[in-house]
Amino acid sequence: MRLLIVGMGGHLGTAVAQRFDRDPSVEMLGIDIEPPRRLLRRAQFSLVVDPTMARAAHDIARRIADFSPTHVAHFGVYEPHARANPRVAHVRSVAMTKALCDGLAEVPRVKAVVFRSGIEVYGRQRGTALSPDELVEPVPTSGFGRTLWELEQVMADLGRARGISVARLRFAPVAGPHTPSPLTRYLRLPLVVPVGAIPDPPFSLLHIDDAAAATVAAVERRFDGAVNVVGAGAVTASQAVRLGGRIPVPTVGPGWLLARLAAASLGSPLPEHVIELFTRGRTADGALARSALGFVSQHSTIDIVRDMYHWSPVTYLEVDTVHAA
Repeated sequence: MRLLIVGMGGHLGTAVAQRFDRDPSVEMLGIDIEPPRRLLRRAQFSLVVDPTMARAAHDIARRIADFSPTHVAHFGVYEPHARANPRVAHVRSVAMTKALCDGLAEVPRVKAVVFRSGIEVYGRQRGTALSPDELVEPVPTSGFGRTLWELEQVMADLGRARGISVARLRFAPVAGPHTPSPLTRYLRLPLVVPVGAIPDPPFSLLHIDDAAAATVAAVERRFDGAVNVVGAGAVTASQAVRLGGRIPVPTVGPGWLLARLAAASLGSPLPEHVIELFTRGRTADGALARSALGFVSQHSTIDIVRDMYHWSPVTYLEVDTVHAA
């Protein structure tokens, strides 16, 4: 296997790379605008500049073609207000996907692609299924959901044109220790946290280790099609806030504008897909992942929320420069 990981520098890309890094039969190349966050002993890594620049996109495509992968894991999708504002996140996601497709056009032997999508593609229109399965037609109602659905279709078209299996993994919101996420940053606001008023709908989360395990299974099994990957159980926003010892403040209508302003001032910008989660919920049916990928979540949504509030801050070690020298 020659595995290309687009977005290796992110927490999820790094987690997947660590799993394959132990296998001497896998040659691996990672591409991203940021370096991996863990030590990788065997993987190659190419640091690239912003893929929205034409020359950079061409360089990414060339590196992909030169590596000539047999398998691809595409995590080059950027969530709004995780590390970039919504406009930049969308443009980068589209540009990275286009660069990938351009590079793969020169690769004759690619067999399988795994694309990181999300259950945000289903949208939350009135009357929408509360826990949709993969037979429900996506009708995204947030900017992030529309980006994911747009890129899902690009990847599906690539698969059909080239005869490649393309797994579109529709993840529940991904969380884990020190994972950049606008949802988890918002839930950790001090003292009080605005939540939906009536109703207080449930949502599911996915631990980053479970997301990595599902990705590995999809790569190895060369799964083709869309599949929901969600953690066990669900929690409401008010329950999640109380688990962290905060006070939930029921919020409606214009109150969300004030909530967004307050959260942004505290360093936790609140994108529309997170407001949608608080006001209309976010769950999905994960039965297909169990049967097709053998995926069983090792972390429940409640456990993920509890862990989120108990994350310790990063402790930087002081180095004695005299002895180090």
